[in-house]
Order: sequence, then structure tokens, then C-alpha cells
Amino acid sequence: MIPQRSEFHVDVKEDDVNAVTVLAEISGLSKQRIKQAMQRGAVWLTHRGSCRRIRRAKKELRAGDQLDFYYDERVLASEPIAPLLIADEGDYSVWYKPCGLLSQGSKWGDHCTVSRWAEQHLTPQRPAFIIHRLDRAASGLILVGHAKKATAALSQLFMSRAIEKHYRVLVHGKFPDAPSPYTINIEIDGRASTSHVTIIAYDEQQHRSLLSVHIETGRKHQIRRHLSETGYAVVGDRLYGSGDDTEDLQLTACQLAFENPLNGKQCRYRLADEFLPTL
Repeated sequence: MIPQRSEFHVDVKEDDVNAVTVLAEISGLSKQRIKQAMQRGAVWLTHRGSCRRIRRAKKELRAGDQLDFYYDERVLASEPIAPLLIADEGDYSVWYKPCGLLSQGSKWGDHCTVSRWAEQHLTPQRPAFIIHRLDRAASGLILVGHAKKATAALSQLFMSRAIEKHYRVLVHGKFPDAPSPYTINIEIDGRASTSHVTIIAYDEQQHRSLLSVHIETGRKHQIRRHLSETGYAVVGDRLYGSGDDTEDLQLTACQLAFENPLNGKQCRYRLADEFLPTL
């Protein structure tokens, strides 16, 4: 019996062998199962020092190639949660990423990512590249690149903090009314991190506050960690909260604004209220 999670690595010894046939022989899996795994991003080819996913079942290999197959039944059985296209700008697109959908894949697969969804569903079809990320548990606006030049330029905007990023967040407790905004400067993993928080409303019965958050930096889990460490855990946060909530993470990237580095156009994207956390 094949383990639910296995790795298979093949050094190709001769030209013109078929990837599916080779992997079926070494893994004991059916060719149909391997073809599905290839489509879902679990098979990698290293050719002349360059490593990339391969998806074509009839891909011919060359002597000296290396084939890597990362088989995980749980990952391959997962189905993507459909994102919503907000704007198609040609060289990049803007999507609403729901909670549970990944920003990027792993060596075990990429079919449950917003970038792969964009690659498969946009018309006309285009390659898709990661520009920035949102936590799997978070929801909201995310950019996907479709040209290498645009992807590099937009990624640089995020790295240089030249993009305005605003979030709507629901937290436990009564957040301070003043100062407004309330600035949190707490280092994350030894790096400076700044979040500006403004209370929108407070519900006494639920003892919850609805917040608007603007971040200057983009550290891992920055908003979740900053709010938790100041005593206001995000509702639905099973990592930094109490773990008692039944809701999904109530943190949504609701607005992105920037100057397009390719044409100088001022761009601003906002999510409709129906997608935002509420009291």
C-alpha cells in the first residue's frame, strides 16, 4: 500500500522517456492518478539546473533530467474555494481571496491557490505570478501578475512600502477611542513593524470592536500579532486568539492603492461592504 504522503525522485538515464510512465513504475500509482497529480502541481522537473512544475502528461524527458513527485493524498484531494475577479488589468488582475484559499502553493501542489485559479479561469488565458500574499485564514484583495515585468514592478512597490494597505478587522474587547489612529510599534521577529488602528464601532453586548487598520510594514501575521499582543485578539484567530471562536478569521484586506509603476496611473481598489466583517 502506498503511504498517504510520499516522495519519489528519479534520475533520468535516457532520452525520450515519458514522465507519467516513469512515475507509475516507481510509485505504483495508476497513470490516471499521476496525471491528476501533475495537473495539480505535484510533479517537478529539473532540466539543466532549472526546476519547475510540469503538467503535461506527455512531457518527454532527457537523460540527465531529474523528476520529483510529491504525493500527498490530502493535498491532492482538496478542492479550491473560488475567488472573485475584481478587476482584470491585463498585465495583472485583482481578486477577492476568500478564507481558506491559498496565496501560493507548495511542492505538494498549487491547485488551491488564487494564482492557479487565475491562470485557469481568465480570458484570454495567461500565466500567473505571485506579487504578494495573504494568510490562508485571511480574506480580501490580492494582486496576481500576468507578465514578468509587471510582477517585478508591483512586487517592488510592496517591498518599498509604496502601496497603501487597509484592512477591516473584528476583535474581542473595547478598543481605545483615542488616540486615533492608535499606533502599534511592536517588533516582529526582530524587525520594526508599524500598524495604525482606528475604531469604527463597539458592540457592548458582544464585547467586540470593529476596526480599520492601515499597516506600514508587511510582516508575517503582523495585524494578528499586533492586536493580540495589545490585548485585542482578532475574532476567529485560532493561532493568536483563545481558540474558542466558531467564526472564520475576521480580518479582510479591503483596500489597495498605488501608482502603477508601468504607466503612472493612480490605482485604488476597494471591496464592497458585503465582503467585510461586521458587528
